[in-house]
Amino acid sequence: MSFADLKKKSRLGSLTEKLVKEVEKGTGSKTVDERFWKPEMGKGGTGSAVIRFLPAIEGEDVPWVKLFNHAFQDVGGWYIENSRTSIGQKDPVSDLNRSLVNEHGGDFKRCPQKVQDIVRDRKRKLSYYSNIYVVKDPLHPENEGKVFLFKYGKKIFDKILTAMQPEFEDEEAINPFDFWEGANFKLKIVKKDGYWNYDNSEFASPAPILEDDEVIEALWNKEHSLTAIVNADQFKSYEDLEKRMNMVLGIGKVAPKTSSYDQEEEYESYVPKRTKEDSVVEELEASYQKSKNTSELPDTMKKELDNLSSSSDDDDEIMSKFQGLMDD
Repeated sequence: MSFADLKKKSRLGSLTEKLVKEVEKGTGSKTVDERFWKPEMGKGGTGSAVIRFLPAIEGEDVPWVKLFNHAFQDVGGWYIENSRTSIGQKDPVSDLNRSLVNEHGGDFKRCPQKVQDIVRDRKRKLSYYSNIYVVKDPLHPENEGKVFLFKYGKKIFDKILTAMQPEFEDEEAINPFDFWEGANFKLKIVKKDGYWNYDNSEFASPAPILEDDEVIEALWNKEHSLTAIVNADQFKSYEDLEKRMNMVLGIGKVAPKTSSYDQEEEYESYVPKRTKEDSVVEELEASYQKSKNTSELPDTMKKELDNLSSSSDDDDEIMSKFQGLMDD
C-alpha cells in the first residue's frame, strides 16, 4: 500500500478488516535494542509521556504484533524464552503445565495449592509491539520527534481496543493508529501497591499527527518492520527449549547458577516469581471485558475481539514489578 492509499483509507474500518489474520510471534533478542522506547519513572514516583501509535508499514497489515513468553527462576537459574505457542506450535513449558494439571483430574481449581502456584509461576505472559512516535518525553526530550518500537501489555492494549470500540453511545470510535484521524496517547504512570499502574492513561482528541503530509510520509518511512520482530527464527526448537527447561528445573544435570543475575538484568521487563496474593492471581486470570457492544462491527472484528478476550496472560502492572525490582 502506498502512502497515498494509506491516507485514502484513513478510517477505522481499514484497520479492522485485517485483524483476523493478526501475526502472533515474538522477538528473542537479549541485547539492548536502540529501536525500542520505554517510559520511565521520575523521582516523584510518577511517570508521563505523550506518544502516538503509528499505522502498519507498507507490506504489513496490522499495526501490532504479540508474543507469549515464559519467565521464571528455579534451581538451575532463569528460564526466559519465547513460547512456541505464539506461532501456534507446542511448547515444552505449556506441555509441562498441562501435564501437572492433568495429574489432578484436569481441573486447575482442584489442584493442590502447591501445584497451582507452580503452574502460575511458569505461566506464559503476553506482550504487544507497535511503532510509535514520541511527542513528549519529559525525562528524555532527545527522544521527541523520533520513531521507536514500543513494547506494552494488556492494560494499554485494552485502552486501544476501547478507543476503537467505545463502551458508551456518546463516545466516537477512533483508529488510534491513523496519521490523520488518530489521537495522541497520554501515558500516565503511578505506583500502586508496588506496581506500575496505567489506569490514568488516555487518548487525547483526534487530530493529525503533523500538518505536513510530506513530513508524515517521512515518519512512515522511518517505521520499523513488525514482522521482522516475529520471524520464526526468533523461536528456539522444541528440543532446545525442553533441554533448557529441564536444566532450570533441575531435571537431570543442573547447571550452576552463575549467570542468573546477568540473565535477570538482560530481561528486566519480564515477570518475576510471583507471590500467592489472590489479588495478583485474579488480575492475571481476568479475561477481557466481554460487555462491549459488537453489534455494529464486521464478523471478522467480532471474531478477533473474541480471540483477544480469551487472552488473560498479561498484566502491565505485574510486568512492571520486575522492572521496578531491577531499578531499585
